[in-house]
Amino acid sequence: MKTILLLLFSISLFAIDDLTDYRINGIEKIEKKMDLQLTKKEYWDKYIQNIDTSFGYIEKYSSILTCDKNSSTLNLYKKDKNSTFKFIKRYDAYTGKEAGDKVKEGDLRTPIGIYKITKKLKKLDSFYGPLAFVTSYPNIYDRFKGKDGHGIWIHGLPTGQERDQFTKGCIAIDNSGIKCLDKNIKIENTLLIINKTKVPKNISKEKLSTILSQLYMWRYSWIYNDIDTYINFYSKDFIRDNKMDIERFKRYKTRIFKKNEKKTILFNDISVIKYPNTNNIYQITFKEIYRSSTFKFTGDKMLMVQLDDLNSMKIFTEK
Repeated sequence: MKTILLLLFSISLFAIDDLTDYRINGIEKIEKKMDLQLTKKEYWDKYIQNIDTSFGYIEKYSSILTCDKNSSTLNLYKKDKNSTFKFIKRYDAYTGKEAGDKVKEGDLRTPIGIYKITKKLKKLDSFYGPLAFVTSYPNIYDRFKGKDGHGIWIHGLPTGQERDQFTKGCIAIDNSGIKCLDKNIKIENTLLIINKTKVPKNISKEKLSTILSQLYMWRYSWIYNDIDTYINFYSKDFIRDNKMDIERFKRYKTRIFKKNEKKTILFNDISVIKYPNTNNIYQITFKEIYRSSTFKFTGDKMLMVQLDDLNSMKIFTEK
């Protein structure tokens, strides 16, 4: 069925010469033309036109938690049957004692950023209530900025003792709330966005389609071994999460591209989200499926990008 749909899609996009090319030479040339079509902004403009982009372009996550530190609230949104994020519930929340973004261990600040929920804890000290959700702080952007610390949770309140009206950096809600949240989310499909104020909604479709088209141009140059175009997507200040700088990264990728291998690269579960409290910085995540004769990989990928004055995407760190 998927192959049939792809062929029907190609018929609608390509001229008779393209179909003749496919008839004589097979799928490879047509595949390249289809890969190129995915780099066109016009395609993405049309594709996301009727998609809910309240929090960005989001394929994977069905639940979004937003935390407004100033108003001390945690808000739950869930996708409905129309794939629209609907507000479900607001929880009063305690956050870190100190204002501002978390920078280092013990600074009593709740971080500002985008985080996954990595696991649920139930066997806890009674101070944290009946259960807790562990977040992915620090993420790659936090590490890029030199932040440290760990153990940022969403948890409940003490069951047999008093507590202050703040936390050491976690987000705390009352115990009926944490139990309610547990019933309403699946941790693998939930994303947490923390901001110093209300998390912005209705992210620009224009910016999102620009990023998606460039993401697929980056992929196109990768698949077809165009090292110059590929490297041009990277900032001169690029530092990979493993500390590889742009010069070492360029040499590493040049060696790989010189093999001129045929490869398959697919992106699934794509999310493009504007990073809180930043200017034109976006977090891109997706599941990457990579196949060549010498290497195979299936796993999660994250890019941190900034749009410059010309709306060109520059990757400044990745994992």
